Amino acid sequence: MQAPSSQKTILLIGASRGLGFAMVEEYLGRGWHVIATGRASSTGKLRELAASSGGALEVEVLDMTVVEDVAALKARLSSRTVDVLFVNAGVTNDDAETIADVSTDEFIRVMVTNALSPMRVIESLQDLVTVDGTIGIMSSGQGSLTNNTNGNHEVYRGSKAALNMFMRSFAARHTDDPRTLLLMAPGWVRTDMGGPEARLTIQESIPNLVDTMTTYAGRQGLHYLDYLGRVVPW
Repeated sequence: MQAPSSQKTILLIGASRGLGFAMVEEYLGRGWHVIATGRASSTGKLRELAASSGGALEVEVLDMTVVEDVAALKARLSSRTVDVLFVNAGVTNDDAETIADVSTDEFIRVMVTNALSPMRVIESLQDLVTVDGTIGIMSSGQGSLTNNTNGNHEVYRGSKAALNMFMRSFAARHTDDPRTLLLMAPGWVRTDMGGPEARLTIQESIPNLVDTMTTYAGRQGLHYLDYLGRVVPW
């Protein structure tokens, strides 16, 4: 389904639950056309929402950790353009595990999901984004080297710091690209991953995060920001 030419379109990767699903709802509420992806086993809520969206929401199946899935999505969307490409990805390990404790398999799982796969999606799908569009990824304040003063959650922190570095390399390789590049830190939010003790509700995080992304649209270069638009130190 093609969105009307006057309607802005966002391609949201990893949007079947939590923060990603909340972003789908927020953009729909703002009148955008949304293409949202989720793994085959987790698109139920997205499809229910699409059925009541009047065509404003399209659902695509994607496991971003599978290279062939990303290539297939690119082929399906090859004739389309989007104003925003945003990748939401995040898994964590046992919070008590340090780098000394974590198994190699678990380390690889976190790094592939949080750092490698989002960048592969960006590299593969960047050409779908308009010349004045935005390419963004859900990072975390825990990816900041400066802000790491307690050493907790170090495997997760490391994966987000790696993501930030890869996105900075992407920006360095595309210095003439006029598009906006964003690393967004949503805050500690009460989701399945954030847990019940988190400081923020989804309603306190996501509308503000989308406001910040809208404010920064058209600003060339890479920006590392929190949900309130504050610059996060590298």
